[in-house]
Amino acid sequence: MYAVIRAGGKQYRVAPGDVIRVEKVGTGTDGQVEFPVVAVSGEEGQVGQQADARVVGHVVEEGRGAKILVFHYKRKKQYKKLRGHRQAYSAVRISEIAFGGQSFKAPDLPKKEAKPKKVRAAEEESHEAEPKAKKSSAKKKAAPKKAAKKSAAKKK
Repeated sequence: MYAVIRAGGKQYRVAPGDVIRVEKVGTGTDGQVEFPVVAVSGEEGQVGQQADARVVGHVVEEGRGAKILVFHYKRKKQYKKLRGHRQAYSAVRISEIAFGGQSFKAPDLPKKEAKPKKVRAAEEESHEAEPKAKKSSAKKKAAPKKAAKKSAAKKK
């Protein structure tokens, strides 16, 4: 099951659960975004247009892409111009594709659990770190200073 959607002047082939990077989109309620559908494919592999088709996604991340340098140059004319550009993007996870009374949903992502802190191990490491710090704090012998070289040229 997949659909072809239009976003930011480009077309993307998506399936439920896919994460795509599109040009920055204005988020709706709760970070949900609905995309216009160009074509839909059912289970049989038939591709066609559906009037009631809809693709819904959740915004996962927003950011800016890598810098692109634009360099204008005209030879023999002493003309150079350098400009940079970073395109804003939104990473969207496709959560549902619905058409013809059918709805295909992406499986829910497992929630990440915080790792329990190891209190005992942290205390032991701090006790071991103290003697090592004392050893490294011992004063080192400074290197003797060298005299500056005298110039060979003499004034007459």
